[in-house]
Amino acid sequence: MDVPAFRDHRLPVPERARDLLSRLSHDERVAMLHQHAPAVQRLGLAPFHTGCEALHGVAWLGEATVFPQPVGLAATWDTDLLRRVGAAVAGEVRAKHRADPSVSLNVWAPVVNTLRHPGWGRNEEGYAEDPHLTAHLATAYSRGLRGEHERVWTTVPTLKHFLAYNNETDRSSTSSNLDPRTLHEEELPAFRGPVEAGVAGAVMPSYNQVNGVPAHLQGELFDELRSWAPGSVALVSDAAAPAFLVTLQGAAPDRAAGNAAMVRAGVDSFTDDDADRGPTVRRIEEALERGLLTREEIDRAVLRLLELRIRTGELDGDQDPYAQHGTIDPPEHRRLAREAAARSVVVLRDDDRTLPLAAGSVAVVGPLADVVLTDWYSGTPPYAVTPADGLRDVFGPDRVEVATGADVVALRVAGSDRYVAVSADGASVVADAAGADKSTHLQVTDWGDGVLTLRAAASGRLLTGASWPLRADADRVGGWEVQESFRRHVHADGSWSLLHLGSGRWVRVQRGTGVLCAEGRTLGDAARFVPRVLESGAARVAEVAALCDAVVVVVGNDPHLGGRETQDRPHLMLPDAAVEVWRAASDANPRAVLAIVSSYPYVLGPGAEHAAAVVWSSHGGQELGHGLADVLTGAVEPTGRLAQTWPARPEQAGDLFDYDTRRQQVTYRHLPAGDLGVPAFAFGHGLTYGDVVYGGLDLSPAAVAAPAPTRDHPPLHPTDPSAPGVLTARVTVRNSGDRPAEELVQVYSLGCPAAETGTPVRLLLGYRRVRLAPGQEAVVDVPVDVARLAVWEDAPGGGALDGALRVQPGEYLLAAGPSSVDLPARQRLTVEVATR
Repeated sequence: MDVPAFRDHRLPVPERARDLLSRLSHDERVAMLHQHAPAVQRLGLAPFHTGCEALHGVAWLGEATVFPQPVGLAATWDTDLLRRVGAAVAGEVRAKHRADPSVSLNVWAPVVNTLRHPGWGRNEEGYAEDPHLTAHLATAYSRGLRGEHERVWTTVPTLKHFLAYNNETDRSSTSSNLDPRTLHEEELPAFRGPVEAGVAGAVMPSYNQVNGVPAHLQGELFDELRSWAPGSVALVSDAAAPAFLVTLQGAAPDRAAGNAAMVRAGVDSFTDDDADRGPTVRRIEEALERGLLTREEIDRAVLRLLELRIRTGELDGDQDPYAQHGTIDPPEHRRLAREAAARSVVVLRDDDRTLPLAAGSVAVVGPLADVVLTDWYSGTPPYAVTPADGLRDVFGPDRVEVATGADVVALRVAGSDRYVAVSADGASVVADAAGADKSTHLQVTDWGDGVLTLRAAASGRLLTGASWPLRADADRVGGWEVQESFRRHVHADGSWSLLHLGSGRWVRVQRGTGVLCAEGRTLGDAARFVPRVLESGAARVAEVAALCDAVVVVVGNDPHLGGRETQDRPHLMLPDAAVEVWRAASDANPRAVLAIVSSYPYVLGPGAEHAAAVVWSSHGGQELGHGLADVLTGAVEPTGRLAQTWPARPEQAGDLFDYDTRRQQVTYRHLPAGDLGVPAFAFGHGLTYGDVVYGGLDLSPAAVAAPAPTRDHPPLHPTDPSAPGVLTARVTVRNSGDRPAEELVQVYSLGCPAAETGTPVRLLLGYRRVRLAPGQEAVVDVPVDVARLAVWEDAPGGGALDGALRVQPGEYLLAAGPSSVDLPARQRLTVEVATR
């Protein structure tokens, strides 16, 4: 019997997709426009849906290896590592799919929005503030997700979120306003790299508007994006975005018109109404009846979705090379997770040579000392190594002291002799205790801005309003609507009232039973509690710090509090409570290390800005503790480098809602030269334990012809160093220290004063890593494509996409060094007018 063309794996994907489309009825085609496409049994098609979360591990599907957050992976500046992490994640997606075929092989990762402003609530999801470094790293991660087989993809990556998306506040109604230069130099390149490399099969538009037009209706930009790809690219809507066209953005009069406008613009799949495709089908049919949409436009969308599905091997049967691929959290993934966690740690400061920690005893203090926290897009780690665990494995459990810095309090109901007590199973939270015994002990952790979590000593778990009445049975802060956080209101007499933030209701004590419930509508309804401090967290921190040879103060954020999806950060400052833990520890022990574990940069501010030893890690996944300990003790030489600037002052980051980075003079590209532009820790910054000294910078050749105008910058690393327009920056570096050093040699342009169109203040052109033994000197060759110097120039009278990137003739200053502001090696490059 002849094999249908769509089942013949020897045929090109487009031909197979066209054949399959021809066999589908009209109703079947329309149904496929929804995220949850039904089975077509007569053709042997199973149900299919877009989207499996795989940002830094498989999420929401039970246990899976959890790697560092993307902002941490980016700090490695290591494309091979990101490719290997992507491949590991893809293998685990395949394993989940094998166990449950409803698990989609279309993964919604990576996020390639540039980290323009550190106040963005989803900062943890992105890679870097430089769009080309973002593209470089995202291409590597996507390549791992895609796999190496020429025909079948391990998974099909979806790039998020197109375009200019960097604020959560009013994210579906605000407009990101971009001039053509910002669009082409700082936004599009992050997407172009993975798409042009052929390692992304889908893209998700963003919630926001761009220059007043909803991102989901940017047909001209969608066409531009698809023009980069060697194959088809499906566009999948973000969740509920089709409704927002009507309800928030006023871009369509009704849902049928909105859905039609999306399909006409180029969106192929509707993520709407959860798993119920009925409303989408009805709206599409209505749009057809009203003449707002044609069958040809529907077919165009369905064809792209079919091509995506064919790439997964869905129609290949036993010819799918990945059918039996992948296992969950095998030993090699655990080793990779530890490697990634260590490689992502950045030593920000070590003025007194406190690091690496010498043998002895160590106090590990602070709210993140003995926990591993996960974010919204994390999976469930099969185990977790905390910072204290990691150091226990090095120094021995009896040489590590831990203090969280939390106050231990008992809460007495004002005007009574009854204390709030928690049962051992956490099921009962009742004001019925006559005295402050263990059942009344609550550990109060302050996450900043008055946001608290309360952990009951009796159950060992957090108080939560996820059920009614209150319980103390939550293992972690989590969920789309966080139920484990409270805000404390302190009355004039010192008593407290507690606002449950998840419900917005005040905690009351039920008459008669004493049961605590979050149900008060106003502060006047709230119970008042008299706090009795049983143990001062600061005093305990000081006590254990004084007992040990060194102290590591681990502070930062909980990824579900104070900045996350739907919520931008209230400010950039390190919370006062964290600063107080640092003060208590460092006053008691001068050999103190401030270890920040966070999803974003902080402004350290008074009390912490002069800490002599500072390290940073993102939330590093299940091997966070080992990775951190490996670097702190010198078992692994520090290799992490910041891919995002840490501002010295909040205003240095600019306005969260203003996307004109050049006018605002924000991001490393545009920070002004001189003292005003010096950040606390620069883009590219990170210390080694060696002493690397930069010598000369030589350029070969020192004069080049300007290349022809183009539509895109070349990648950071030229694939052919001998190609026309590629020069070699030769940088001399020497390690004068007594330890090996892993140096990231970075080359930047510092601009061309004579250029007619102003050039960036500084621009990353390339980088190379080198390992230097003590006393070793090396010459590091960094290939640089001169086309990276191009700036966008509009075509007279044209639109946002009419114009070109052009390298302006003149004398450029190139510089090399360990960060974007520390560039001691400099040389002039002459770019000449090209002659025919």
